Amino acid sequence: MSRFARRFVVSCGAAWPWLLVFAVGAALVLARAAYPQVVTFPDGWLLPLEGPINVAMDWIVENLRGVTRAISGGLGWAFWLAQEMLVHTPWLVTLAAISLISWQGGGLRLTLLIGAILLYILVSGYWTEAMNTLALVLVALPLSVLLGFAAGYLGYRSETARGIIMPTLDLMQTVPAFAYLIPILLLFGFGPVVGLIASVVFAVPPMVRNTILGFQRIPPAIIESACMSGCSRRQQFLWAELPTALPQMLIGVNQTTMAALSMVIIAAIIGGFEDIGWEVLSAMRKAQFGQGLLSGIVIVVLAVMLDRLTAAYAARQLPTTSHAGWPWRRFAVILVAAICGAWLLAWLVPFFADWPEALVFFPANAINAATTDFVMAFGEVMSRIKNAILYFLLLPVKLGFERAVVPFTWGVTFTPLAKTIYWLLAAVACAVAFGLGRWRAGVAAVIVAGFLFLGATGLPWALVVLAVGLLAWQVGGGRLLALAVFSLGFLLLNGIWPPAMLSIYLCFVAVVICILLGGVIGIWAASSDVVSQVIRPINDMLQTLPQFVFLIPALMLFQVGDFTALLAVVAYAIVPMIRYTEHGLRSVPRPLIEAGVSSGCSPWQMFWQIRLPLAQAQILIGINQTILYALGMLVIAALVGTTDLGQAIYIALGKANAGAGLVAGLGMALIAMTADRILQAVIRSGR
Repeated sequence: MSRFARRFVVSCGAAWPWLLVFAVGAALVLARAAYPQVVTFPDGWLLPLEGPINVAMDWIVENLRGVTRAISGGLGWAFWLAQEMLVHTPWLVTLAAISLISWQGGGLRLTLLIGAILLYILVSGYWTEAMNTLALVLVALPLSVLLGFAAGYLGYRSETARGIIMPTLDLMQTVPAFAYLIPILLLFGFGPVVGLIASVVFAVPPMVRNTILGFQRIPPAIIESACMSGCSRRQQFLWAELPTALPQMLIGVNQTTMAALSMVIIAAIIGGFEDIGWEVLSAMRKAQFGQGLLSGIVIVVLAVMLDRLTAAYAARQLPTTSHAGWPWRRFAVILVAAICGAWLLAWLVPFFADWPEALVFFPANAINAATTDFVMAFGEVMSRIKNAILYFLLLPVKLGFERAVVPFTWGVTFTPLAKTIYWLLAAVACAVAFGLGRWRAGVAAVIVAGFLFLGATGLPWALVVLAVGLLAWQVGGGRLLALAVFSLGFLLLNGIWPPAMLSIYLCFVAVVICILLGGVIGIWAASSDVVSQVIRPINDMLQTLPQFVFLIPALMLFQVGDFTALLAVVAYAIVPMIRYTEHGLRSVPRPLIEAGVSSGCSPWQMFWQIRLPLAQAQILIGINQTILYALGMLVIAALVGTTDLGQAIYIALGKANAGAGLVAGLGMALIAMTADRILQAVIRSGR
C-alpha cells in the first residue's frame, strides 16, 4: 500500500464521525423535496417562551409598579440635579473645574488635551447636548460602580455566588441592549430615566469583573500580615484588601465609564431628550451625514476625555506614576477658588457665560452637499460595486449556489452537470487532504462546499445541530456539546431559526472580510512602524465612534439593504482583527527571529514558518473578538433593512413586546456565547 493510501485510511479512521455526519447530511438534502420539515422546523414542535415571558412581565409590572415608579422618581431627581448643574453652569466654570481635575490627575499634557476637547465642543455648537449626555453618565457611573463593586466583592467572597454571577455577566454583555430595553421600558416608562437605567445595566459587568480580579490578585502575604497584626475583619478589608485591589478596580471604573457612554444613543431611542445620542439618532433617521458625523465626533471626544481622566486617576494609584498632583486639601481649596473666580468672571462678562452663536463652526450643510455631489458623480460605479458583491458574494452565502446562480444574477444556470462537477471537485479536495494526512482540512473543505451549495437559509436544521454539536464535542468535550445543543435547540423551539440563520449568514460574510482585510492590514502594520502609527489612531476612532454613526455614510451611499449593513458591520468589527494580528506578530520573541535570520530564512519563510505560527493564538483571539463585535453590530444594522434577529429585536422594541425581544436577544446571545466558547476551546487545544 502506498504512503498516500495509508494516510488516506488513517485519516478516514480519525474522521469517521464527520463522514457519518456527511452521510446523514446527504440523505437529508436528498429527502428535503419530499419532506420540507427537513429544512423548516415543524410548527407543531415549537415550544415558544414568548407567551410565558409576556405573562410574567405583565405580573411583574402590575405588582412592582409602585416600587419602579419610586425608583424612577428618585433617579429622575438625581438626573435633573446633574443636568441643571452642568447645562446651566457657565461654560468657563465647567472648563476651569474639569481642567483643574485633569491637572490633578495627569498633569499638563492631560490638561491641554481635555481643554482642547472642551473648546471643540463649544465651537461645534453641541455644548448643551454634550452636558446633558455628561449628566447622564455622571448619574449612571456611581450607580454602576457601587452595584458592580457589591456584586464583585460578593463573587470574590463566595464561590457559589461567583458561579452565578459570571454566567449572568456573560448574558448581560452578549444580550443586545435593545432586548433588555423593553422590560426596562415597561417597568419605568419613557424618558431619560429609562436610558439611565439601561446604561447602568450595560455598564455594571466591567466593574464586577475587575473587582473580582482585583481581590483575587491580592498577595497571600498581605492577608497573612493583616491577620498577624490582629486586624478585625473590617480593618483587614479597609486597610489591607481594598487598597491592594484598588488599582484594578479603578481600571474597572474606566471601562464602566466608557460602557455607560456607549449606551447614550441606544438609550436615546426610548428616552430621547436633548443629548448627543438623540442628535446622532435624528441625523441617521434623516440621512444627514454632516450632522451625524459632527455629533458623532462630539461623542468620540467625550469618550476620549472620560477615558483619559479615569485612566489617569487609576494610574495615580500605581507606585510608578510620575505625577503626584497637589495634596488633596490644597486641591479642594484651589478648585473652589477657581470655580468662584470663573463664576464671577462669567457674571461680569456675558461671553464667558454663553458661547456666542457667531463663533460656532458648524459645516454640516457643506458636508451634506459634498456627500450628495459624490453620490451623484460616482453613483453608477457604487451601484455596480454593490450589485457585484450582492450577486456574487452575499446571495450565494445566503441562498446557496443552487438558488443564487441564475441567469438574472450570474448570467448562467447552475445545471445538474455543473452541480455534479462541483461536488466531484469537493470530493477530490477532501480525498487529497486525507491522503496528505490533513483530515481536518478535508473535512473543512466539504463543510465549506456544502455551506456554499445550500446557503445559510437552505441548510437542514438537523445537519447544523449534528455538525456544530460534533465540533463542540471534539474541541471542548461534553459541557461545550451541551451548550451548543441547548443554544441551537433554543433557536429551533422558539421559532427563531430562520432569522438566526440570516444573522449567521451576514455575520459570516462580515467576519471573513474582516479576517482577510484586517489580517492584511495587521500584517502590514506589524512590518512597518509608520503604518502602525497611522493605523492606531484610525482604530481608536473606529472603536470610540458610536455604532449608529457607521450606518450613516453607508446609508447615504448605498441606501438600505444587506450590503449597507455589511459595510457597517465590517467597519465596526475589523478593529480587533487588525489589533490582535499586529500584536501577535510583534510579540514573537526576538531570539527566535534572530535564529531564523541566522539560519538563512528568507522574509517569506520567516513569516510563514516562524512569525505566523507563533502569532496564531493571538490571531485566533482576534477572530473571536471580531465575531462578537459583528454579532453586536447586527442589532444596530437592523435599522437599515436587515431581516435577521436584530430586526426581530427592533420590531419587538417598537411594539413593547418583552417576550419576543428577550427571546430574540437571548438567541443572539447564545449564538455569540457558543461561537466564543468553541473558539476559546480551539485556542486552548492549539488545533
